Amino acid sequence: MFSYQQTLSHYSKSNVAIWLSMAFQAGAINTGGYLSCHRFVSHVTGFGTLVGAEAASGKITPALGMMAVPGFFIGGTMLSAFLVDRRIQTGRRPLYPVVLFLILSLTLSVTIAGKLGYFGEFGAPIVAKDYLLLAALCLACGIQNGTVTSAFGAIIRTTHLTGITTDLGIGVVRILTGTHKIQPRTNEIRANWMRAGIITFFMLGSFLSAYVYLHAEYWGFLIPCSIATILFFWSLVHFFGGRTDKTS
Repeated sequence: MFSYQQTLSHYSKSNVAIWLSMAFQAGAINTGGYLSCHRFVSHVTGFGTLVGAEAASGKITPALGMMAVPGFFIGGTMLSAFLVDRRIQTGRRPLYPVVLFLILSLTLSVTIAGKLGYFGEFGAPIVAKDYLLLAALCLACGIQNGTVTSAFGAIIRTTHLTGITTDLGIGVVRILTGTHKIQPRTNEIRANWMRAGIITFFMLGSFLSAYVYLHAEYWGFLIPCSIATILFFWSLVHFFGGRTDKTS
């Protein structure tokens, strides 16, 4: 399913489809977290800021809660590293179906638990149970980001836009000034289009899912759940179809 390539010259239609769909999925997950409990789930920088702000205000318990949530993002990346990166480094096939099934399970669990009222009213101010919601979504984002980072040699990340926006700005200047000496000009142009595409699909996922969340509340998490389901079955076809992780 995924390719493990070290250079930007190895784009393929299947990889591009994976990148863009995962960016769309990440936008939907972030929007769901924000609309349900007013927190972005893959924005670790924001959690770090909230920890400092809450602690400075004397709100120690909320500060500790905010500190724990990005820990689940790290936990997700570590889990992904165990199932994907470790196997790549030792010459074995990455277990992409397993990590995608975990993302599917987490988003589906959030959907069901939300509809059963476990997280309280959708969109209400953050309460204690919302930390579990944030933890599950951060875990899913960590798994996704760790998997994409390992699979594509740290070229692409799909759950947050700060780094990729920075790369796009640098890439545009390289093209305009002709200072793309590290890699061929065609690769830099292709990379910039892909960065712009990921940003666009992230925002598109946020926009379209927001409409669903505002009308269907927790059912909106079925959007990222559906994407994870498609990718999961796609990965099963390639994993058991005899294709290696070196192909795309």
